[in-house]
Amino acid sequence: MASYGVRRVAGLRREEVAVLAGVNADYYTRLEQGRERHPSAQVLDALGRALRLDSDAYAHLHRLAGTTPSNQFTHTTDRVTPALRQLLDGYPGAPAFVINRTLDILATNTLAEALHSPFERADNLARMVFLDPAGRQVYSRWNSTAQATVAHLRQAAGLDPDNPRLRELVHTLTEHSTDFTHLWTTHAVRGKTQDAKHFLHPDVGALTLTYQTFDVRDAPGQQLVVYQAEPASPSAQALSLLGSLHATSDRATM
Repeated sequence: MASYGVRRVAGLRREEVAVLAGVNADYYTRLEQGRERHPSAQVLDALGRALRLDSDAYAHLHRLAGTTPSNQFTHTTDRVTPALRQLLDGYPGAPAFVINRTLDILATNTLAEALHSPFERADNLARMVFLDPAGRQVYSRWNSTAQATVAHLRQAAGLDPDNPRLRELVHTLTEHSTDFTHLWTTHAVRGKTQDAKHFLHPDVGALTLTYQTFDVRDAPGQQLVVYQAEPASPSAQALSLLGSLHATSDRATM
């Protein structure tokens, strides 16, 4: 519920909305009456703040005006909800995990943990590709994986250029990896696709997996990634074996 000074009501007068948004009252009246049909994205941002619109209403406002929303209403979080963690565990035969825009791994299911077990830390996909000694062995088509990883981070930079975590990650990767530095300067942009991923796992050998990526509706910036193998394929058999080996290892350490 928006407020105006000490007055707090369910609705605001036009003049009050105009003041809160920092626009001329006559201009706002023309907007409301449909006589002004081309407001700028900045004006819509200001109105969204004044009216305390949620992300859906804010995006709808921009769609009606034909403008592009800024990123200031896209509230990102690295907290994975219990419901999403439960969903991860609902894929016992498929590696599934949640990442953010900077490719930090926020949560995994058991099989994703097993798939990433050769790495020192399964914490960030970009760090794992470029800085972890296991990267070039586990990602058997390392060059294409590296290119896709950098292009994804470039996309993140366009969506959230002031993200301090992104700046920190790029600085670390640039400082310690000439391969990353070279690819970063190409400025290629690419989101996650459904291309096959090729792994060479030390416990079960070669794996060819496809994957689906889903945006997490209530946590902008988070994505759920689910790998899968072709049914009855050698990769499916290897994935099943990997799950069994990991379960056996867990029981042995209990």
